[in-house]
Amino acid sequence: MAKEECISQWHKAKDTSTVRNRKVFPSPEQTHQSPITPVSKNKQDDAPCSNGSSADFSARRKVDSSNQLLLVVVTGLSFATRLYKITEPPHVCWDETHFGKMGSYYINRTFFFDVHPPLGKMLIALAGYTTGYDGTFPFVKPGDKYEHHNYWGMRGFCAVLGSFLPLFAYLIVQELSRSHSAAIITATLLIFDTGCITISQYILLDPILMFFIMAAVLSMVKFNQQSYRPFTAPWWLWLVMCGAALAGALGVKFVGLFVILLVGLNTVRDLWRILGDLSLSLMDFAKHFLARVVGLILLPLFLYVAVFAVHFVLLNKSGPGDGFFSSTFQSRLIGNNLYNASMPEYLAYGSTITVKNLRIAGGYLHSHWHLYPEGVGAKQQQVTAYLHKDYNNMWLVRKPDNNTPSGSPDLVRHGDIIRLEHKETTRNLHSHLHQAPLTKKHFQVTGYGINGTGDTNDLWQVEVCGGRKGDLVKVLRSKVRFLHKATGCVLYSSGKTLPKWGWEQVEVTCSPYLKETPSSQWNIEDHINPRLPNISLSLLKPNFLEILLESHIVMIRGNSGLKPKDNEMNSKPWHWPINYQGLRFSGVNETEYRVYLLGNPVVWWINLASLGLYLIMVAVASIGIQRGISLQQKRLEHSDVLKGGGGLLLLGWLLHYAPFYIMGRILYYHHYFPAMLFSSMLTGVTLDILLKNADLLLCQPYSDWLQKGGQMVLLFTVLYSFYMFHPLSYGMMGPLAHEPGSAMAGLKWMDSWEF
Repeated sequence: MAKEECISQWHKAKDTSTVRNRKVFPSPEQTHQSPITPVSKNKQDDAPCSNGSSADFSARRKVDSSNQLLLVVVTGLSFATRLYKITEPPHVCWDETHFGKMGSYYINRTFFFDVHPPLGKMLIALAGYTTGYDGTFPFVKPGDKYEHHNYWGMRGFCAVLGSFLPLFAYLIVQELSRSHSAAIITATLLIFDTGCITISQYILLDPILMFFIMAAVLSMVKFNQQSYRPFTAPWWLWLVMCGAALAGALGVKFVGLFVILLVGLNTVRDLWRILGDLSLSLMDFAKHFLARVVGLILLPLFLYVAVFAVHFVLLNKSGPGDGFFSSTFQSRLIGNNLYNASMPEYLAYGSTITVKNLRIAGGYLHSHWHLYPEGVGAKQQQVTAYLHKDYNNMWLVRKPDNNTPSGSPDLVRHGDIIRLEHKETTRNLHSHLHQAPLTKKHFQVTGYGINGTGDTNDLWQVEVCGGRKGDLVKVLRSKVRFLHKATGCVLYSSGKTLPKWGWEQVEVTCSPYLKETPSSQWNIEDHINPRLPNISLSLLKPNFLEILLESHIVMIRGNSGLKPKDNEMNSKPWHWPINYQGLRFSGVNETEYRVYLLGNPVVWWINLASLGLYLIMVAVASIGIQRGISLQQKRLEHSDVLKGGGGLLLLGWLLHYAPFYIMGRILYYHHYFPAMLFSSMLTGVTLDILLKNADLLLCQPYSDWLQKGGQMVLLFTVLYSFYMFHPLSYGMMGPLAHEPGSAMAGLKWMDSWEF
């Protein structure tokens, strides 16, 4: 009875300490309670004051030592499982061909294009450079041998960051649940998940992204725990670290926006609570608001922009990414034909020009001597878009009557009617009502006439986007559309690849749909006219904000343009939680070293079941409280943890999973892994509280036995499943899973698994 009273008093003291009053700081005994603190408090009732304090200090010291030991074990196992066989296989695996190559580009300072922000690739390059990689390996295709090249540093860097994920998850769950056992369950699920191991062992962006996501969540949770002592050094530390981690997550991939949204919602809730604290003045609230603006908006924004500043400084040489960007952007790249070039500033009649489409990979307006084949519109000269610099990209700007006045040439203005004559073949850019080759609702564009002669279907009206009648056409900077005078359609690059007869170049059409899009917008890149004064293109180079904006527009368009190709496997979001299908990282047949990205089925299916179990437990607890059922203090605390900490983790899972259902781009299995981290943490909280409520079924000591037994069965099941499926991560050779003698014989539990 005395023990029950003491526990009741302890819970009351704990509840009192959580009431936020920023004028009074709680004592260490109130702020650093742990699940075993009531034991030391109980002893104080039967002992002198000094002995009670000694016992309490001893208990806390014992808890700290136990927690530190657990952290060491979790850290050791996590690093061991990720770094084991890190150099195997010694050849390029899956997307290493992309991100390893991009690391080489940074080392060589060669400009390239990628749909993701640059931080992840910059860190990979830094890891390679500091470990002796010289950037000379070509990363042509999966399976290429690394031979003497130092690739282990880049793999090791990703593996080290991936090794922090179970550790971060352990600390997050411990903070949210105040339960070591919940944290241990979570860490076990992640340490021994074959999918988390595999995705951490290669030169990929995913472990870097997940590191920053988990760092942001941990910092957010730690910051929340500092709410009783605002504006102190620890409070500012966790706020700043959270902001820095948010910048890191967004700087690796745009899906970092999901964790930004999670932190943002938590911050709004926190500020709403502060606003309701009547012990604080509105000035105090304003200080809290501004502090969060600085730490969670301005600081991440500054760091994110700084990453791009470094990116642009490093990649200053012309490379394979030039063509994705505007002509003015290219003019700043050493080795590009526009670098330090000079040409007339305004377009004029009689000029020789190249015309570049503004869509990603839209290409240069191009023609050649070859005709469209029989049955493909009119059998006239082909007009295409070509992605490379070429003499056949050159066009002459003519007046409709073909007159070329002597003296200073007339400048082309918004609204003028012009002809474009192909310099090599002397045929005019032409359109008519025949169907385009591939885009059947558009009209065909051809080359027609000879030596300037043609018909009215050769006339095009120049329109400067956003301009007015009489505005001049600026080289490089003006966005221009060409409206066909006879049919009213607009010159258009569809982005579709023509068949062999079109030399697999890009289709050019005349679109009857006049909405302004990058596909119908062009700019003048090369401009030659000896009768006009030249200006240095350095005067036209864009400033930092302009290239920052353009790079983001190009990345967003690139992401939205990632559509499934013919016969390409496209994973679906509903596949992911059920572990329906993995990804082949390396090898296909029995003679090759095979690695297959697939989550530990036991871990993933436990996570899936726990999602449903969590919802049931929250519903039962909420109904019981709403109906006024008398619950023990322990049940009320468990309910608070489920709704508070568990609710935050469920929200994190939803934010990192649900948006993929509305994405139009191609999706892959590995996109689920950030959401899987939140699902595993939620599983740890849910199963821990479930087992701790075993006394609802059995009385003491049987309930304790059931709790310990359940924990041991869970841990053993995860460990044994890891033992069975670990060859997926660490490599297999020999017979395939469906063949006798295979290391994975009998483990292909789903037909969709391809190992």
